[in-house]
Amino acid sequence: MRTFDFTPLHRATIGFDQIANLMDRALSADAAQSSYPPYNIEKTDADSYRISIAVAGFAEEDLNVEVKEDALVVAAKKAEDGEERTFLHRGIATRAFERRFTLADHVRVTGASLENGMLHIDLHREVPEALKPRRIEISSSRPARPEIEAKVVN
Repeated sequence: MRTFDFTPLHRATIGFDQIANLMDRALSADAAQSSYPPYNIEKTDADSYRISIAVAGFAEEDLNVEVKEDALVVAAKKAEDGEERTFLHRGIATRAFERRFTLADHVRVTGASLENGMLHIDLHREVPEALKPRRIEISSSRPARPEIEAKVVN
C-alpha cells in the first residue's frame, strides 16, 4: 500500500528524472534502516550543513568516512581488544555499522572531526556560476522600422 504515482511530478518538472527513484528508495529504507547510531543533521549557514553522529566507544582508526557515487558513507568496526571482560550491564553499543547519506548535486564534504564521542562531518553546497540565477534580456519580435531619409527640396 506504499506506492505513489509520480506522473504529475514528471509533467511539471524537467531534469528531475531520478527523483522518483530517490523518493522510492527513501520510503523503502525507512522500515529497513536501523536507528543505530543516532545522528543529527543541522544547517549551520545558508549553504553549510553538519552531520553529527554519536560514536561513543569508537576511536578514529575504527571509523571510515568516504564519499562515493553521490553518497556519504560512514562505517565503523570495533577492533577486538582480545581482553575477556564480564559486563553486569552493557549499555554502550560498539557494534559495527554503516550509515549512508545521499548528497545533492554540488554538495561536498569539507571535513570531519571526532570530539567527545561525536563524529562531526561538515558539508558545503557550492552552486557553480553557470547555475546561479541570471537576468535574460528580452528582445523585440517586431522588425525595426527603417527610417526614411528625406531631402529638403526648394
